[in-house]
Amino acid sequence: MDNTMLIGLTRQLTLRREMDITANNIANAQTAGFKVEQVMLTSNSDSRARHLDGPDRVAFVDEWALGRDFSQGSLQSTGRPLDLALEGEGFFVLQTEAGERFTRDGSFTMNAQGEVTTADGARLLDDGGAPIVLNPGAGQITISETGAISQDGQPGQRLGIAVFENTAALQKEGTNRFTAPEDAERLIDGLPYVRQGFIEGSNVRPMTEITRMMEVSRAYASVTRMIRDADELSRKAIERLGRP
Repeated sequence: MDNTMLIGLTRQLTLRREMDITANNIANAQTAGFKVEQVMLTSNSDSRARHLDGPDRVAFVDEWALGRDFSQGSLQSTGRPLDLALEGEGFFVLQTEAGERFTRDGSFTMNAQGEVTTADGARLLDDGGAPIVLNPGAGQITISETGAISQDGQPGQRLGIAVFENTAALQKEGTNRFTAPEDAERLIDGLPYVRQGFIEGSNVRPMTEITRMMEVSRAYASVTRMIRDADELSRKAIERLGRP
């Protein structure tokens, strides 16, 4: 297989990956705290292509990384006391069966033991790393902008909020959560404001993603035509060379 077809195939692979990521963005346009993603590409310097009659700089393309935009999503009012949003950089800290996890999705509830949890039972942690526990039989729950929790006017725990020096080091896993390396540096200044009774929406812009999906689809069709034309040209060349 010649370089033209190989280059086309590598581009098709990355375009398929771009299509999958774009479709996932659109599917999560209404997911609380979801952050839009995009494939980052690079030329493969280890496998430089050669073209005798065409451009000098021709290279295979690889997926380099998955970029993630951590910019703020819009805040949507719900009025529920355990719906929380962060205004600024940072993450809620959760305790799961797999260990500590981080999320921007502030849809919380209270279980029978008074623990503040996510819908699947992950426990929300305070600034000391302990699960946040409230009194199910007590009255009004108030959470200040600094994350201080009080119930019936009595002070209690403070929300655990993690702000990382380098968000690119975070690894995404299912259920809209992230893991952090053990040596990930956390900032103690510039913590975000906590908004009680709000949920942060996704920062996905549906029209932008739909436009990108159309561009990827057109690019894939163009590369497919290029591969088909190259194959046809090779076939005709072989036929001509085979004539007496």
